[in-house]
Amino acid sequence: MRRYGKHTDEDDIRTRPNRKGNRPRTNIRPKHEDAAEGMVLTVDRGRLTCLVEDRTVMAMKARELGRKAAVVGDRVALVGDLSGQKDTLARIVRIEERGSVLRRTADDDDPYERVVVANADQLAIVTALADPEPRPRLIDRCLVAAFDGGLEPLLVMTKSDLAPPEKMLELYGALDIPYVVTSRDELENGDAADRVREHLDGRVTAFVGHSGVGKTTLVNALVPKERRRTTGLVNAVTGRGRHTTTSALALPLADGEGWVVDTPGVRSFGLAHIDPSRVIHAFPDLEPGTEGCPRACSHDEPDCALDAWVEEGHADPARLYSLRRLLATRERREGD
Repeated sequence: MRRYGKHTDEDDIRTRPNRKGNRPRTNIRPKHEDAAEGMVLTVDRGRLTCLVEDRTVMAMKARELGRKAAVVGDRVALVGDLSGQKDTLARIVRIEERGSVLRRTADDDDPYERVVVANADQLAIVTALADPEPRPRLIDRCLVAAFDGGLEPLLVMTKSDLAPPEKMLELYGALDIPYVVTSRDELENGDAADRVREHLDGRVTAFVGHSGVGKTTLVNALVPKERRRTTGLVNAVTGRGRHTTTSALALPLADGEGWVVDTPGVRSFGLAHIDPSRVIHAFPDLEPGTEGCPRACSHDEPDCALDAWVEEGHADPARLYSLRRLLATRERREGD
């Protein structure tokens, strides 16, 4: 017979009295089948702003999610106070499966992978043709991240009044990337936004670019009700400006269905997380030619079957050159 309290002896050492208020431990988690659906708009110090139906709701991640983090663009399930009123807080209890991810590392030797945006359809890479000078290595790295993460790229070239776009178009022509060329006047009067908007309707588009290229100015024109601060200051020697966007933010596209995700200006785009074998999927005309490649082929070695595939006329040699240039960005730092 079990004895409790002061009559308990060493034989009862494993006994745990069921005092009032104690609940048995369980690994079964609530399913939250009645949770509301939402979309993460921005994340700030552990607080997430989410769109739930037609209102914004402040939320925090539920403890049961552990180390799993929600990012801008995530589709989530929320419970709790969903009124959106001041000083209310809901809980994110589930992060739905992601359709795409834009990821980066701080540098190529940094093992910590950061998801910048989830569920974006498109990556708009904004680069100036001059002031600051174009950085093709950074563009190539963004392209690799887009292809790896399942996003379609869009190249937006600004400041065409300072330099012609032909050199850049020649460099990326073989990739068949849609592009828009704009000038400084077009950025200011809204014409640039009108032409870029043609590629955005009905889609979630993440914008990336380093400081001074006009990314935030363009986003402000696309979403005038949610203007983000710009400094307009760019050092004429280094081409560096102040970063005006400090956190990713999803904004509804004005006069259309779609979303614009403005991301912080980047000075580097690490690819430590990228598996080079996935980049070939962005080249459907070359991918069949890899069937004869040796195991773990880098697609840039003497035994690579792609050389013969191209020589036989199955694909344009410029496409193979572009593939190898993009794959090389994984091995070379941006400034090389």
